Amino acid sequence: MDTTIKIMSLVGARPQFIKLAPLARAVDQMNQDPASPNLQHVIIHTGQHYDYGMSDIFFDELGIPHPNINLGVGSGRHGVQTGKMLAGIEEVLIEQQPDLLVIFGDTNSTVAGALAASKLHIPIAHVEAGLRSFNRSMPEEINRIVADHISDILLAPTPTAIQHLQNEGLSDKTISSGDIMYDTVLHNVQLAEKKSEILNGLPVGKGSYAIATCHRAENTNDPQRLRHIFETFNAIAERGTPIVLPLHPRTKNMLPNVLPDWRAHENLFVIEPVGYLDMMQLVHHARLALTDSGGLQKEAFFLNTPCITMRDETEWIETVEAGANIITSADPDRIMEAYKYWMRQEAVDFGEEVQKFFGNADSAGRTLKAILAFLNEKTLSPTI
Repeated sequence: MDTTIKIMSLVGARPQFIKLAPLARAVDQMNQDPASPNLQHVIIHTGQHYDYGMSDIFFDELGIPHPNINLGVGSGRHGVQTGKMLAGIEEVLIEQQPDLLVIFGDTNSTVAGALAASKLHIPIAHVEAGLRSFNRSMPEEINRIVADHISDILLAPTPTAIQHLQNEGLSDKTISSGDIMYDTVLHNVQLAEKKSEILNGLPVGKGSYAIATCHRAENTNDPQRLRHIFETFNAIAERGTPIVLPLHPRTKNMLPNVLPDWRAHENLFVIEPVGYLDMMQLVHHARLALTDSGGLQKEAFFLNTPCITMRDETEWIETVEAGANIITSADPDRIMEAYKYWMRQEAVDFGEEVQKFFGNADSAGRTLKAILAFLNEKTLSPTI
């Protein structure tokens, strides 16, 4: 009797590659157990992030098998991009006939995969379900809500996420999985220490600099917000705190049009996007993180690096409740006030709070067990 189970993982952007890595390892480990069913793991890359710096390097560094299928969709307006993904994913699902599709996070790839699979009656597991910013002007918020409501297994990373799903009547599909990114950080932090040479090429010392990122549309598409953020970066650099800024392609393209006169302070080091291990090394040894990234807020928390989030809200309210993250919007005064606060603090240790909110770094195993339990129950259930 053939006990092969085909699981398909759908990714398209950097945060999803990071979440895929521990799940891919868990599948490999289970396949080494003779008593377990044989798992065939097929990886689809939509091509949402398509250049080497934003895509291939993460597969190489994290030891993830390169995608079996790459749709090569590329960038574009939300409707155009999502539509191309939907058509491509549907074709792959019809051809491959997986037993279940795993989707990650909140990108256009996530919602396109959810829509395609649901219309073909293919079960869906949503990793990182239940996040809510309660700001529906964010495309990511719409993607989360849609994906959660049409998925069959909701793998919630935190108690807050579980509560959100309960509030929306989705308790019967919800599983407390812990945070899969925590798995990745703990697995790779020592690897980054051994392999990354990023700090050797920068004139900054460990514990002396800030790591910064800015890429969300709410900041990059608003000229005033973008100006406030980048002028504040310069102001912080001028106060003697070096800033390392890996510049996202979206932001790099917007800056000449929105801020043609802006120039980086000599203490602000603008570099190309970096790989995961380099970014982990930069965050691990930073005095402070300034970001509008959801993933970086958590990575900073996991690595005991204080954070300033330049958004109006966060999906990761746990980082704020733990005293590790200050929300400032793009307000220069609030960013500077938060910066001064963190500069007054001694060494921090968020370890107990991390485990309280995000689990014990066993999320990938729990996720895989939940998927297999669901498929087993589905197989045993009588057809009506």
